[in-house]
Amino acid sequence: MEAPSVTERASEPRAAERHGAQARDVELERLYQAAQLYYEQGATQAEVAEQLKVSRPSVSRMLSDARAQGIVEIRVHRPAPSDLEGLQQQLEEKLGLQAVHLAPGSQSRRVGPGLASPTRRALEDLALRAGDVMLIASGETTYPLAQQRLGDFSGVVIAPTVGGQAEPDPWHQTNEVVRAFTATNGGYPHYLFAPSMPSDALLAALQDDPGYRKIMEDWNTAKVALIGVGAPPSARNSIAQSVPRSHPNVAKAVGDVCLAFFDSEGQEVAFPGNERMVRIPSSALRAVPTRIAAAAGTHKTTSILTAARAGWFNVLVTDEETAQAILRQC
Repeated sequence: MEAPSVTERASEPRAAERHGAQARDVELERLYQAAQLYYEQGATQAEVAEQLKVSRPSVSRMLSDARAQGIVEIRVHRPAPSDLEGLQQQLEEKLGLQAVHLAPGSQSRRVGPGLASPTRRALEDLALRAGDVMLIASGETTYPLAQQRLGDFSGVVIAPTVGGQAEPDPWHQTNEVVRAFTATNGGYPHYLFAPSMPSDALLAALQDDPGYRKIMEDWNTAKVALIGVGAPPSARNSIAQSVPRSHPNVAKAVGDVCLAFFDSEGQEVAFPGNERMVRIPSSALRAVPTRIAAAAGTHKTTSILTAARAGWFNVLVTDEETAQAILRQC
C-alpha cells in the first residue's frame, strides 16, 4: 500500500476543519430553533422537545447554550411603578367593556409575542369545547398572534371573518391566518376561497358553493371572534387591495373592523363595491357573544376608542402604553 502523498496528508486537517465548521453551524441552527420556539412562540420545553425530536433535558441544555452563545439576550429592567389591574378596571368602566387584558409597557413593535399572554388569558375565560366555532380576522395584529401559543383548541372550528384569497401580503390572506392558528394551537380549520371583493358573477356563484355556505353558518353560530382594529386608512402602509383608499368615505374613516370601515361616530361607511365585500355582516359580528379586539399602538387610539364606544367589540387586548393613551382621550 502506498503512503499518502504530502498533498493528501495536508488536505486531511482542512477537511476535518470544514466538517467541524459545518457541525457547529448545524448545532447553532438547532439552538436558534429551540430558542425561537421557547422565547418567541411561547412553546413549553415539552413542546420544543416534541417538535425538535429531542429529550426534555436536552431542551434545557440547548436553551442554556443559546444564552451562552449570545443567540438569546436577556435584559433585566427595574420595573417602574405600575398598576395594570387598576388601568384595566378604568378602561372597562370608561369604554363599557366586559373585560380588558393588558400587556405591560409598549408592545406595538412586537404585537405577536407582546400581546400573546393577555390574548391567552382572554381566550382561557371562554372554555371552548369541541364543535364550538371561533372566528379569526386577518390583519397585521391577528396574523402574528395566530402564530403564538394561545391555548389548546382541539376540536374547535376556526373560521375566517373575511375573504382575501388573492391578497399579496400573508396577513391579509385569511386562509393563511387560519392555517397558522390551527398549526400552532390546534383546531379544525374552515377555509374561505374567495377574494375580499369578488365580481358580481363570482359573488353569485359563491352563494351556491357549499364551502361558502358553511362559512356563513360559522358566522351565525360563532361563540367568539378574535379580531383586530385597523388604524385610519390614511395612516396605514398596508390595506386590502380591494379597498379604494382614495374614496372620500374611506379617506375620512377612523378605522375598520373586519373590513367594515367606520367614521368618527363608529358608523359604517359605504364605498364603491362595498356591497360585494366578502366579510361577516356587521349584524352577525355584533351578535357573536364574545368579540375580542387585539390592537396596540398610540396611532390606533382613536380607532380603538371609537370602535369600543360603537360596540364593535366587548373585550379588549392591548398594551399599557395604548391603554393610557386611550384614557387620556376619553
